[in-house]
Amino acid sequence: MNVIGIVCEYNPFHSGHLYMINESRRRLGEDSVTVCVMSGDFVQRGEAALYSKFARAEAACRCGADLVLELPLPWSVSSAEGFAEGAVSVLAAAGCTHLSFGSECGELEPLAALAREILNPATAGKIKDCLSADASLSYAMARQRVLSEALGETGELLSGPNNILAVEYLKAIYKHAYPIIPMTVKRIGSGHDKAGESGPKSASEIRALIERGGDVSGYIPSEALEVYRRESEAGRVRRPELLETALLSRLRMFERPHYEALPDASDGAGIRLYNAVREGGSLEEITAAARSKRYPLARMRRMLYCAALGISAECTKGLPPYARVLAADKKACALLRKLEGETAIPVLTRASAVRKFGERAERVFAAGASAHDLYTLQFVTNDDKKPGNDWRRGPSIV
Repeated sequence: MNVIGIVCEYNPFHSGHLYMINESRRRLGEDSVTVCVMSGDFVQRGEAALYSKFARAEAACRCGADLVLELPLPWSVSSAEGFAEGAVSVLAAAGCTHLSFGSECGELEPLAALAREILNPATAGKIKDCLSADASLSYAMARQRVLSEALGETGELLSGPNNILAVEYLKAIYKHAYPIIPMTVKRIGSGHDKAGESGPKSASEIRALIERGGDVSGYIPSEALEVYRRESEAGRVRRPELLETALLSRLRMFERPHYEALPDASDGAGIRLYNAVREGGSLEEITAAARSKRYPLARMRRMLYCAALGISAECTKGLPPYARVLAADKKACALLRKLEGETAIPVLTRASAVRKFGERAERVFAAGASAHDLYTLQFVTNDDKKPGNDWRRGPSIV
């Protein structure tokens, strides 16, 4: 039996995601088990998710995913490389035979060529030389320049955000020699963070529609929409103006060493962010002041959330120490029984079980639980705001 792994955020789950699952099953067999590893309450682009991780995981399982595992917080808010390596490692531990991912390219070989070239030590040296020669370049810009020189038009594929993640997934497979067969599904509809294109809308378009009170019934499967409506009616939905105050209060508490210890804080980026926090009156003002050609906005947003959530560079060293089950269906329950006690990365069905896997695992889980407590401060009812829910709540079985 094939076990299909998918890396996701489902922020929120929409018709494009449903197409991805269905197309993967069409190619590999309808009896395949689909295992998704999903970001938690804070996502890789550097912001809070629209709905909590529990709601998003339940929605995904109601729409065809068999098992949704949480990618621990330090890797959820990491760079594309850290995010991908952590997620693919979790899927490998979960016994996935295949990794299915979307891409603008829609072809595996050019993406694989890019991944292998980036892993070449000589390429890493050329990128370093390129950065040294032009201080205004970001790492991504320098990398694309070097790869375009080496691979011609293939290097230009790194201008697509889904292609970038696809290459990082392949790098993780090759780097660790995971026995996973990669496959790509061409992205359809609106591009990442783009609007006005035909086909399924992007997640960013749908989030904007939801937050404006618009009708999204044509873009989200009915099973997922039912979950999101329930959460919205209960007041369990992102309210940025409330969350921002909590985040700013945390950011202003920390001194310069805290910022210098953040992931991606090298080359003065941590100091630059620290100075921006001391001057900005909002999260947008802070990231606008901190960004530059060398320090792109996405990098500064991630660093900002890492600072507020207490994620240091030390937290992200190595692979995730566990993966937590957020939601599962009956088909996945059989897979979970098979995985129990046999995986390189433990799969947790009970939060308290994390204590069996050492201090590092417990520390990472505690960081995620603290982040969830912060996330729930934007909810409406006091019961939903109570701390400690992450330690008490079990997975949704659908």
